[in-house]
Amino acid sequence: MAAAQPFTIGLTGGIGSGKTAASDYFKQLGITVVDADVVARLVVAKDSPALASIAQHFGDSVLHSNGELHRAQLRDIIFQDPAQKQWLEQLLHPLIRQTIEQQLTEATGPYAIFVSPLLLETNQHQLCDRILVIDVPEATQLQRACGRDHNNPAQIQRIIDSQISRQQRLALADDVVDNSQDIAALQQKLAKLHRHYLTLSP
Repeated sequence: MAAAQPFTIGLTGGIGSGKTAASDYFKQLGITVVDADVVARLVVAKDSPALASIAQHFGDSVLHSNGELHRAQLRDIIFQDPAQKQWLEQLLHPLIRQTIEQQLTEATGPYAIFVSPLLLETNQHQLCDRILVIDVPEATQLQRACGRDHNNPAQIQRIIDSQISRQQRLALADDVVDNSQDIAALQQKLAKLHRHYLTLSP
């Protein structure tokens, strides 16, 4: 008999909202965190079958000289060409979902956190019992995301525009945490939610 998936909280939010700060705090509390971005990097790791397919389709320009994926180059291609973006998603999404399901099944503890920037856009929320949205205004998203990795504001805006709107995200949430203050305020709100989640998990 296959192992059962634990009570799972889907954690999401727009770019620059503070998903990583939130998931890091849940880790500190001893909660298993499965991160879609980490899984996405895992399935296209150097020498993986998926990376070989990507290089064959897009050419060697999407590879660094050491054989690893050139993420910025690939991102530029797919954001300019919806058909190429669709091809990539059809390759990667099934692999990512399979790995996520496996990691959630292996999770220990009273509940698990599944963090994904595209939780609601890619139907990954179907893996979750509740949806937690980390929310900030769009202007704050831009400011944080541009300052974090010296990202290009136009590219960040394209990413924001490619995700569902803030209003749609909030409408689908079971729980919303405003992260427009400092890290201490965020952690205080998450600690309260943690206590609530402990009462919900079987």
